[in-house]
Amino acid sequence: MTAQKGSAFLLKISDGGSPAAYQTVAGLRTTQLSVAGETVVVTNKGSGGWRELLSGAGVRAVSVSASGIFLGSAAEAQIRANALAGTLADYELSFEDGEKLRGSFLVQRLDYAGDFNGERNYALQLESSGQVVPA
Repeated sequence: MTAQKGSAFLLKISDGGSPAAYQTVAGLRTTQLSVAGETVVVTNKGSGGWRELLSGAGVRAVSVSASGIFLGSAAEAQIRANALAGTLADYELSFEDGEKLRGSFLVQRLDYAGDFNGERNYALQLESSGQVVPA
């Protein structure tokens, strides 16, 4: 496996059409993906003192964090509208090697900040709702 550029790790939002077209959320400088899961422990007397987990059980979730410079793009406006309305939207994460993940996400948090003599920036946190799958 070769090293991949962080700048090629893109967050995209669906236009809601069928078929969906995905627009890159512009201005992002950092993007992070976390996959987390809860485990179901099935340890019993016959486990020989070792913990056993049930494969495929529990709850899995994907979290996406991103931050960058506010450019006023249509994708950024859609994210802000979704955050204010508390609505789910379809997103795509794409990587330099061509791999893509798609799923429905809720904007968990959207922060704006700016300095008097600097740019306006933002940070957002997305939480998955339902299955996140390779595209």
